[in-house]
Amino acid sequence: MSKALRWSEKWFRFGLWIVAFVFASFLIGLGGTIVQNLPKVEHRITLEDFIDKPAATALRAELRAMQEKRQAAQDAHDQAQLKLNGARANSAAARDTFNNWLATRHATKQPDQDAELIARTQALDELKILERKALADVERQQQGLLDARQAEERAQRDMRELEREASGKLAVAYRDQELRVFGYRLALTLPLLGIAGWLFAKKRQSTWWPFVWGFIYFALFAFFVELVPYLPSYGGYVRYLVGIVITVLIGRYAIVALNRYLEKQKLAEAMPDVDRRKELSYDTALARLSKKACPGCERPVDLANTAIDYCPHCGICLFDHCGACKERKSAFARFCHACGAAASAGH
Repeated sequence: MSKALRWSEKWFRFGLWIVAFVFASFLIGLGGTIVQNLPKVEHRITLEDFIDKPAATALRAELRAMQEKRQAAQDAHDQAQLKLNGARANSAAARDTFNNWLATRHATKQPDQDAELIARTQALDELKILERKALADVERQQQGLLDARQAEERAQRDMRELEREASGKLAVAYRDQELRVFGYRLALTLPLLGIAGWLFAKKRQSTWWPFVWGFIYFALFAFFVELVPYLPSYGGYVRYLVGIVITVLIGRYAIVALNRYLEKQKLAEAMPDVDRRKELSYDTALARLSKKACPGCERPVDLANTAIDYCPHCGICLFDHCGACKERKSAFARFCHACGAAASAGH
């Protein structure tokens, strides 16, 4: 068809196709923004919406108290451990000093040092008593720390159980919300697809065809591209079912159109030659001739063969002679290419 168009008309049509694609791109951008923002019409659900709030509040308060108690027990344990370490160090140092002194006494064997021996032994016993007290304090703090940790763990287990129950409810609610949002998206894109189908069937060759085709591209993109990333895991059936329905409808339309075309061709081939040529538009005839096909039946014809003036398939006149200069010319030409005379209406 493009070979039969005027140069200006070709560029105009090219520009109009650009308009169609630009129009479609803006529609796609708008549609994509709307589709992405559709979830905002729903409340953003969280775990807090489904948890047992009184029980959770009490458990959280208990957890905070247990954590504070555990931290206090940990601090007390650290202090007791530090005191124990000091007591052990003092006791060890005193024991070393006593052992050294005792070794010296055995070497000198001075009886007058018995009183000092008793005093040193008592001092060493007192340090040992202090060490045992520090150890007992550490053990008591360890017990308190263990009790605090176990109480905290029990509260955490109870809290996790509450959250587990709430998580199940959240998953169900999230799935329902996902389905609703998908329904919103489908309710938005499916009618666009239906409108695009109607425009394709009725308006694709109208005066406003660039906007028609732009909307068709937008509708196809919105349904098969924009909608797909938001399909639920089990929602892929929708895309395939709609694709099947569209394919069946397009296939049925194509079959009906083909049968209607063949019937029209049979009726056209039964018409007189002059009437058949009048029925064909000038641009259509030129487009088919440029493809070396008969303008009437669209079957291939050897147009380079100067002996062929009529289509061997349907009998329509392809070449005649100018009424002024008798030059052989296309029967569909409006003017003679040799002398420029207007074609006779009777040819």
